[in-house]
Amino acid sequence: MSFNEWAVVRLEDLCSKVTSGGTPNTQKQEYYSGNVPWLKTQEITFNRIYKTETFITEEGLNNSSAKWIPENSVIVAMYGATAGRIAINKIPLTTNQACCNIILNPSQANYNFIYYHLLSRYEEIAGMAIGGAQPNLNAGVIKDLRIQIPPIETQNKIAEILTTIDDKIENNLATNQTLEEIARTLFKEWFVNFNYPNADGSLKQTEFGEIPENWNVGTLGDIYKTTSGGTPSRNRSEYYENGDIGWVKSKELNNSFIIDTEEKITTEALKNSSAKLLPKHSVLIAIAGATIGEIGITTQEFACNQNACAFLPNDNYPFTFIYHYLRQSKYDIKSRAVGSAQPYISQQALLRFRLIIPPTELVREYHRIIFPLFQKIQDNIQENESLKELRDSLLPKLMSGEIIVNPSTTQ
Repeated sequence: MSFNEWAVVRLEDLCSKVTSGGTPNTQKQEYYSGNVPWLKTQEITFNRIYKTETFITEEGLNNSSAKWIPENSVIVAMYGATAGRIAINKIPLTTNQACCNIILNPSQANYNFIYYHLLSRYEEIAGMAIGGAQPNLNAGVIKDLRIQIPPIETQNKIAEILTTIDDKIENNLATNQTLEEIARTLFKEWFVNFNYPNADGSLKQTEFGEIPENWNVGTLGDIYKTTSGGTPSRNRSEYYENGDIGWVKSKELNNSFIIDTEEKITTEALKNSSAKLLPKHSVLIAIAGATIGEIGITTQEFACNQNACAFLPNDNYPFTFIYHYLRQSKYDIKSRAVGSAQPYISQQALLRFRLIIPPTELVREYHRIIFPLFQKIQDNIQENESLKELRDSLLPKLMSGEIIVNPSTTQ
């Protein structure tokens, strides 16, 4: 069947039900910290939802317009900055009133197909939001969306192609989470609990309490050099157009490897600003604003803006050590920031952080064990970027019938 023969229907006609949710009275503590998962629109990020940040009680559910939504519904965010974002819930859950919950009739529509169809129209749907400072969608607009849809067998096949890619992305993310947990656990055992190879049990008293006899107390500045970056003039378009140097903004730091950047700058920009080229395996930490304390590891030579501080790699204390030290110190770092509207911590303040310094040979051994795990994490992130590009290139072609699928191969 050609694309021109696909049926055009209203989204609501494919549904068993379309409904929003509700918010229990936030002044009543007895309505919260229960066992009923309750979804907020901030958690809708073109994703599959397996858990929620907040749980409400049965009493909260019964005394609000929140209601149970069955798994494999398609959820569209309706309010504010998140309007138009889409997710699939993989567990039964409840939602707030800013979620439009689309419960599909499985005989007419494959929920994954509808999810990908709406994903392919995200910009269009987000543009339907009305209002000024807080543009909103409404359930009526979403129900009335016209969808060109093939028979269910073809929907199933298209959904299978795209979900296979997202399944692989999800598996890579789960693998990375496990590898990161292994590395973090070993760091804690060796450098916090002092359960490291060949420990002889001899201790000495310090400001941190008892530590191994051959360890020292010092500052981050004793073992690392740092630098920050800068922002090339926005008035000089030639600093950004056709740039080939990755330029990291602090908001891009997400406690992982930095594979690519949102913006790139030119060599001329580098020469005429305080931005500077950072070596591979520099560990960046956000030192200003809402993301303060977030970190990232460069995978190639990058530059960064002035809101990030880079710990430069060295042979004695490799990046795997400072990465995990900064991760476990995040809340201590945030607590020392100054300023309210724009919290900030300086490089100098970071370098004055006092810590227990283990022997270099032990840190190198930790790095030798952990580095292959980090390399696998980086490989998985890079593979996921390629998979996302493949999915995003296939999506419009499958949804427009440009790529014709054979439903008879659906398993």
